[in-house]
Amino acid sequence: MSDKNPYEDRGLNAGSVLNQLEAIDADREVKQEMRRMSRRSFIWAGIAAVGVYEFVGWLASRHEDLGTPWPFRRALDANEDLAMDYFGPKRLAPTFSKSDLTLEDVDGQVGIRSNGAYGIDDDPDFDPKAWTLTVNNVFGKDKPVQLTMEDLKKLPSTTQITEMFCIEGWSIKVEWKGIRFVDFAEKYPPNPRVFEKADGSDKPAVRSKPQNLVRFVSMKTPNEAYYVGLDMASALHPQTLLCYEMNGAPLTDDHGAPLRLAIPVKYGVKNLKRIGSITYTDEKPADYWAEQGYDWYAGM
Repeated sequence: MSDKNPYEDRGLNAGSVLNQLEAIDADREVKQEMRRMSRRSFIWAGIAAVGVYEFVGWLASRHEDLGTPWPFRRALDANEDLAMDYFGPKRLAPTFSKSDLTLEDVDGQVGIRSNGAYGIDDDPDFDPKAWTLTVNNVFGKDKPVQLTMEDLKKLPSTTQITEMFCIEGWSIKVEWKGIRFVDFAEKYPPNPRVFEKADGSDKPAVRSKPQNLVRFVSMKTPNEAYYVGLDMASALHPQTLLCYEMNGAPLTDDHGAPLRLAIPVKYGVKNLKRIGSITYTDEKPADYWAEQGYDWYAGM
């Protein structure tokens, strides 16, 4: 029998064979560890999935606040609080010149993009000639006040060019003409929580003591299919307008004729078209998009 190592003819020696065997063992251990990790990962993934499922079920079972489960509404409320802390009557939205107006191709003509038709398209029987504005809870009035466009145009008017932002991500710069809501509220003031007369008047001090007024304003279309809620401070902001003209011409139906809201400190969803009623209230009013899960405040 030969004493020659049988592995030498194949270029192998004891050391290299041992190294290969050790590598094989190490590879086996790695694969076994990977299997153990995979099993653990699968188990933890299952636990996480169950946890998510249970959490979603828990959320869905919570009572609703303005149409949204209250944990989500609390998160939106926190965002609202931050926006309100930033807000102030002296914080104005940027204004622009006529050369900045947004003019687009709308159905083959140069025009202004429309931002939704809730409360308009679903009201085929609306008669603009018979339109009146109903104002509820006016100071010193036992019944709602009914106003015509002729009544409104007796109030001081103003013109401003501001930018309206849609929650979908687009914006337009528009020239609005109408009545500052603060001027409207001085003429038709809300019932105050604490009465303090304005100088030279028997009416509540709307400009100088807004904190004495009720806290909210509700606006609805004539058919009440679309509605927004506003905090009183935003309603009284100097750039909040009740508008009847747009880019130098009377409002068209798709832009909210005969009267709409232009409030550049809010997103477009708050810029109600075709206002049918205004209600002063101390209770937070319903808001169409807040009921769909959006931020009630909707501040810029």
